[in-house]
Amino acid sequence: MGIESDPSPALQQYAHPERLVTSSWLGAKLGGAGLKVVESDSDSILYNIGHLPTAIRIDLHNDLGAPVCRDFLDGAAFARLMDDKGITRDDTVVIYGDESNLWAAYAFWVFDLFGHPDVRLLDGGREAWMQEERETSYDVPPGPTRGYPVIERDDSTHRIFVNEVLADRNDRRNMQLVDLRDPADFAAGHIPGAVNTDPSTMVHPNGRFRSRQDLEAAFSFLSPDDPVVTYCGTGERAAHLWFVLHHLLGRKDVRCYDGSWAEWGNMVRMPVEAV
Repeated sequence: MGIESDPSPALQQYAHPERLVTSSWLGAKLGGAGLKVVESDSDSILYNIGHLPTAIRIDLHNDLGAPVCRDFLDGAAFARLMDDKGITRDDTVVIYGDESNLWAAYAFWVFDLFGHPDVRLLDGGREAWMQEERETSYDVPPGPTRGYPVIERDDSTHRIFVNEVLADRNDRRNMQLVDLRDPADFAAGHIPGAVNTDPSTMVHPNGRFRSRQDLEAAFSFLSPDDPVVTYCGTGERAAHLWFVLHHLLGRKDVRCYDGSWAEWGNMVRMPVEAV
């Protein structure tokens, strides 16, 4: 199932190189059977001013978000979305976006929540593709398909909710919290025990991921044996770090607190530390 992995030597250093593709590999595969390309940006207008040929737009909030409460689609709604976007369960899905793939990584995380068998991220995202002056398009993406199965999410492997984070803080267990917000926001208030880190330590200026050696050094403050929880303001940076820790560095026990500071910081009488 799926298309063969990108054999680029630059990707082989990572724990799961099959979860990344290079622009060279993708450029050679565009338009092939079984490949669907998804653009997911912080600014949806970017898709309209030129996107990768055959790319489908999926908006994190409007498409993947639940229609009423702050959550993600259920299994039936996700299946309908996939059918509407022309994505089958057997397709290899490559996701890319702006801002060093922040929102694309979040969309990847949601696809992974539903266990899509083969979903990958374009290293460098939209910026890297454009900087290389590769082909762009205004074409309408492929039409709808039918038959994507209804898969209920298994949130326990990817997500952590506020009650569990709060219980860990109260019981002083060994959960490691990493806060991806800007230093000034972190200093003004954060979840007790959290460590602040700069998202730029994960990517080069062109948006491509740094080497595994550099990533290992950047996150050497994390104990290799204890679980890790990532959070930020609204979840996108947290999902990006989840991708780095889980797929590039191979950590098994890492979850994203997608409620993040938007939830924790607005609840009454929650414990908060400031520096």
